[in-house]
Amino acid sequence: MSDQFPESIETQRLLVRVACPRDGKIFNTAIVESCEFLKPWLGWVYPSPTLEESEALCRRAYARYLLNEDLMVFFIHKETGSLVGGSGLHNANWKLRQFEVGYWGRIGCVGFGLITEGVTALAKYALEDLNASRVFLTTDELNIPSWRLAERAGFQLEGTLRKERLNLQGKFRNTRVYSRVQP
Repeated sequence: MSDQFPESIETQRLLVRVACPRDGKIFNTAIVESCEFLKPWLGWVYPSPTLEESEALCRRAYARYLLNEDLMVFFIHKETGSLVGGSGLHNANWKLRQFEVGYWGRIGCVGFGLITEGVTALAKYALEDLNASRVFLTTDELNIPSWRLAERAGFQLEGTLRKERLNLQGKFRNTRVYSRVQP
């Protein structure tokens, strides 16, 4: 059992690695390309961040990784070296050994199972290596591709929180909560 977030994990097609200083450019390019695709579900992508904001976010994420507070990772395709998406283990509760997973996919890279592969590997690492009691995620009820990804990655639906969040237009949205737990 480990009490440290990993620097990287490898899957068949991906290098799942911590976001680092100097990653701002690749992160910014992926987010700007994908902004319209992600905007309905991830408010933080709109308006598109500047290159400087993306670099600052990568630096803050790396500092939080070094402090073992949070893990922001990028999914790098092994064959092409391109950034295909991102994820992480957030809101770490080391006492209860619980972590929240978030994820996003770059436009043009979704629909090939890459994000599912990365999320599955990250959840497996949390459960097996970090001895997580619970790994959970939340997704908008209307974001059907996201909750189907959660189910393909082995997460079970715990329930739906009604009127739990607001979308960018200020309308209430329902949130589906999924988890994987230790047997």
